[in-house]
Amino acid sequence: MDSNATLNQMLFRMEEVFWHELSDCAPWKTEYVGIDFIQSQDIKGANEQEIIASCIERIKAAGLADEIDFAISGKGILLKLRIRGCRLMLKETLLRKSGIKPYSCPIANMIRDQLIEKLGYETTYLADLAADEASGTCALKVAVYATPEKVGEVSDWSKE
Repeated sequence: MDSNATLNQMLFRMEEVFWHELSDCAPWKTEYVGIDFIQSQDIKGANEQEIIASCIERIKAAGLADEIDFAISGKGILLKLRIRGCRLMLKETLLRKSGIKPYSCPIANMIRDQLIEKLGYETTYLADLAADEASGTCALKVAVYATPEKVGEVSDWSKE
């Protein structure tokens, strides 16, 4: 078995046990997974676009994913990510096969962390993770709140 498969199986087991222990609280407890890597990188940028692009460049250079696209919409509080060729897709497949909807994405955690660290965002969270094993693509919706005034703002993301 290759080392990437072994890593995916270890992360799967951890997330599976965590889910059975904490259910819907598990995602909040895994938001720091992956941030040590991105904090060790020299992420630069003066705004969302630049910070996110810098994160993506480093994530791809490390071989964690082949392609990552992003868009900000929904009154500026919705960050949509599309990740292709993610080295953690097997983890998502194993979770789904065990009856658990994938709920944690280290790549999203990295980007969220840098929005908070570099731009002083108030808070962020992973709102949805849709993993498509057949195409090797994950579509993520991340809530990003730059200021306390933005927290609680509502946008109909189904129309985005």
